[in-house]
Amino acid sequence: MSAAQVHGMAFAGSGLDRAQDLRRRATEFGQLRGRADTEWLVFWRGKPLVCGPADAPRLARLAPDHPALSAQTGPEILLVRGDGGQVICAEDISTWAPDAADLAATGGFFDPSEQHHPALPSDHRFVELRAMMTQLSPRDQELAATARALFGWHETHGFCARCGTRSDMREGGWRRDCPACGAQHFPRTDPVVIMLVTHGNDVLLGRSAGWPPGMMSLLAGFIEPGETVEAAVRREVREETGVRIGEVGFVRSQPWPFPASLMLGCTGRAVSRDIAVDPVELEAAAWVSRERMLRVIGGADPDITAPRPGSIARHLVEMWLAGRLDPEA
Repeated sequence: MSAAQVHGMAFAGSGLDRAQDLRRRATEFGQLRGRADTEWLVFWRGKPLVCGPADAPRLARLAPDHPALSAQTGPEILLVRGDGGQVICAEDISTWAPDAADLAATGGFFDPSEQHHPALPSDHRFVELRAMMTQLSPRDQELAATARALFGWHETHGFCARCGTRSDMREGGWRRDCPACGAQHFPRTDPVVIMLVTHGNDVLLGRSAGWPPGMMSLLAGFIEPGETVEAAVRREVREETGVRIGEVGFVRSQPWPFPASLMLGCTGRAVSRDIAVDPVELEAAAWVSRERMLRVIGGADPDITAPRPGSIARHLVEMWLAGRLDPEA
């Protein structure tokens, strides 16, 4: 299913050529990075460089010799092969220190600040990906999600998990090798179940501490070793709310590069209704009727804010409201 078919869901895929053959020819990476037709995407502390108007941003693409890249020493990734056969790479310039940008908001649940590099035009800025993920084209969404997840992995996996030695990037950033013990490490993606749990006309929502005021969403949790998707759905819902789940179904998935998860969208039919919130996992949980959820999605509920547009949580809820996804049927 193409991104255009998955209406309103970000990072749904655009058919990228991930150029595995180029990754394995490591000796060519130095030549490829400097070719005139190579395009460079740029990231700063996980935020992609975009350009264009605020209501129609696009990922900025820089030439290999651009001043914004030449002075940096961050990780470089051989990302994909473009539709025209050109190579698309990405560089992390997080070592750059903005002179007068507002940095107070960085690092939180949502970063509204923008950073402007002095070597770039005024319409080029680093923006939180969550803020404009639905405004990017499907191709730019997939590029941004891939690069952000890879840079996040390199940031937290710089040392060998077997012996502790600093590892080296290989295959254009798609592998790390330990020079001491020879172990090879590959980018990880954590599988997460996210479930539309219903009981009759109601859907189960939860709220985590630290979310923006009023925001509630579907329950979600990481799949544990040795566990099936179905078992993870039942366990997570029971642990977080005490609600027991019967039938479980799978709908579709979404890469979620915050930092590196694969969200597995599921449905679950509740066979109990009483809620007992685990305060370690959730701040609150509640059953919300279909009628009220329509008001929530429309922004007309005074107490509940809907899941963010572009997220699979929002997509599942909207499918349910439209009658295209009904575990109770």
